[in-house]
Amino acid sequence: MLLSMTGYGRASSTIGVKTVNVEVRSLNSKFTDIRIKLPHNYKEKEQELIKVASQQIERGKIDINLDIKSPYGDEEFSLNVPLFKKYQKELKSLAADLSMSNENLMGHILKMPHVVYPVQESVDENEWSQILATFNEAIKKFNEFRRQEGEALENDLNQRISNILKNLDSLKVYEGERVEKIRTKMKTHLDEFLGKENVDQNRFEQEVLFYMEKIDINEEKVRLSQHCKYFLEQLNDSNRLKGRKLNFIGQEIGREINTLGSKAYSSEIQRYVVNMKDELEKIKEQVANSV
Repeated sequence: MLLSMTGYGRASSTIGVKTVNVEVRSLNSKFTDIRIKLPHNYKEKEQELIKVASQQIERGKIDINLDIKSPYGDEEFSLNVPLFKKYQKELKSLAADLSMSNENLMGHILKMPHVVYPVQESVDENEWSQILATFNEAIKKFNEFRRQEGEALENDLNQRISNILKNLDSLKVYEGERVEKIRTKMKTHLDEFLGKENVDQNRFEQEVLFYMEKIDINEEKVRLSQHCKYFLEQLNDSNRLKGRKLNFIGQEIGREINTLGSKAYSSEIQRYVVNMKDELEKIKEQVANSV
């Protein structure tokens, strides 16, 4: 099953008086880039969370927000009293020298660096095990979201490859006409420039044959058909990590379609080539959003 690169998962729980909320989001990325935002007094657990997430999440720019709220405040804080007094003394003196009001001086001092700081306490392991369970639940929902989105991507890709094959099959109706049109056009030009009686028919037929071999599209049709079938095989393979491989196959499909266009020499065939290119562009967009 294909997985979408984008996804979302959320889980919540209550631990004593605390409420735990975990949100997991992802955007497209060639690599796995996990970033976690969590309360300051849980920073010691950041690497553990990254490890847990990386074992379950594949590719993408992953943003995880762990929010823990308590009626007593999110974190325990302490006041740096000596620093507070120093700021107060210096600011009062400065305000007096400049004849400025020192109203709400306390509020301003509390915002100064290092005056108020979080108390570093070790995380309770029983509480942490419950937080970790909520964290894993959010990732589980995130992966399920990706799976559902991936199923929609897979259905769309199947349909678009089918459309390319249908357009490819439609070319054969115009191939015979194309040969006859080119042959007639070459004959008319030779008759006009050299005169009908001066045209060596044997040489003319040899040149026509040589020209037809140069613009023959049978090999391109066969290779394009094979690439499309291989794409479908990989798409329906049980391996989940196949976005890169599908991208490589898509590049090969594009090369064959471009060669068909350069050899078309037919407005009807060119129309079908344009249709195939349009389908391929949509395939590229979808594959870019898959793991």
